[in-house]
Amino acid sequence: MKRLADRVLAFLLAAVAIGCLARIYPLVATLAWGRASVSQDAASLRLLVFSVAGLACLVGALLFWAGLLPGRPAHLAGAPLFGRTAEVRETGRPGLRKVFFALPLVVLAALAVDRLGPWHDGGEVASEPKADEPKPDEPKLAEPKTDEPKSQDIASTPPAMELAPPAPPPVVANPPSTPMPPAPPQTPAAPPPEVAVIPPPTVAPLPPPPPAAPTQPDGHRDAVVWLAVAPDGQSILSASTDHVIKLWDVGGKHLIRNLGVHKDMARTALYMPDGTSALTAGDDGEIVLRKLADGAVLHVFQSGQNGGVNKLAISPDGKHAVSGHDTGNVIVWDLVNNSVLHVLPGHDWSISAVAVSPDGKQALSGSIDGTLKLWDIDSGKQLRSWHGHEQGTYGAVFTADGHHLITGSGDLTIKVWDLDSGREVRRFEGHEGTVYTLALSADGKRLLSGSLDGTARLWDMETGNQIAMFDSQTGPIYAVAFAPDGTVLTGGYDRTIRDWPAAGGDGVVLFAGAPG
Repeated sequence: MKRLADRVLAFLLAAVAIGCLARIYPLVATLAWGRASVSQDAASLRLLVFSVAGLACLVGALLFWAGLLPGRPAHLAGAPLFGRTAEVRETGRPGLRKVFFALPLVVLAALAVDRLGPWHDGGEVASEPKADEPKPDEPKLAEPKTDEPKSQDIASTPPAMELAPPAPPPVVANPPSTPMPPAPPQTPAAPPPEVAVIPPPTVAPLPPPPPAAPTQPDGHRDAVVWLAVAPDGQSILSASTDHVIKLWDVGGKHLIRNLGVHKDMARTALYMPDGTSALTAGDDGEIVLRKLADGAVLHVFQSGQNGGVNKLAISPDGKHAVSGHDTGNVIVWDLVNNSVLHVLPGHDWSISAVAVSPDGKQALSGSIDGTLKLWDIDSGKQLRSWHGHEQGTYGAVFTADGHHLITGSGDLTIKVWDLDSGREVRRFEGHEGTVYTLALSADGKRLLSGSLDGTARLWDMETGNQIAMFDSQTGPIYAVAFAPDGTVLTGGYDRTIRDWPAAGGDGVVLFAGAPG
């Protein structure tokens, strides 16, 4: 498809080059015979411009035809970057490609201006006027006047607010065509009657802007990209692109402490099953085990050359962790012996989703190319690989039975997979942006999704129907979770953590972001 697009662009550039050549020939004739109606310098300048433009278009056509200007996938603005610089690896010559994309439009505009410019008459080079035509500096014959007076131009008053297009000026009737009788010589002429001006229609003012979001000094200073609720429901862990991991008190609605800081963007923060520690990860390539009581570091796992930790998952028994990295590698960690169990190099692109099955025996990894892989944790063997989505996979969660998997994607869909057969068995649709995160309720009956379209949506797992939608109206949502009371928690671009009623409706700011 990309090759076909390059061939089409090559033909377009070639056609524009031919258009430039078509303009060059009459300009050469103009300079040779001296028939231009403008200066010779102007004709020379136009000749130079179209010669250079035509040559540039021809070069671009050859480059596109030869496939020397490959493009690269673009990253959606506003999303946290995987690998810090782009969602996918940069390839090609994007700068030069953009120049040749814009070149035909610029040249076509120049051709249009040149065609319609003042130095042309009907599209041809203007020659000397014919003998029977009046010259430009000769006055035209006066047109006979008529007794019918012309209507009076009346300017209407502009609207008070420019919130809507101004109303058209009011229609005013012409004065009567019958001439008025002459006034007596000794009496001055009566002034013309004033014509009433119709006032413009009233423009209703826009409603006042929504109140500014609250802030708090100890809030996150950048997007919230991860939320996790403690097993006892008393606290929340959040990770942010501001590098900080924060621990919040749900009941008291206040910050307990900054649990830790990564050297780069923080990605994930998970409660350990023991309830006394947490495992956090970020783009600095570190996975850090911390005490919840005071944030003390218990151990640091280094991913080394495998790159930043995009996603992290823990087995239910707390013995293993699975991490996905920039390089496309998946690492299985032994949390008991603080060592690496397996490095799984099966993906060609950066990892954007990982999950561990409820029995702790299998792991799922998803990549930004839409590929999904199922692994055996103990042996490191790949059990299944398939292309699940047309774009990247950004959320993954196992169902309680361990036989089904739910994934979200940049192709705007949420899919349910039968892991025994590898087939798609259900699909949820409705989001208008990348489905970036997923959470499954404790009873497995409701699915919560967050998207770059700025909404979170609640789905019925049995019917596939949407139960409720939560619209932040403040930018992408990167993190979702279920609160202990069944309400919905979201975090996103606006730096806040919000609480929404499960039945739908307006949310409240549970923990505000720091002042901007």
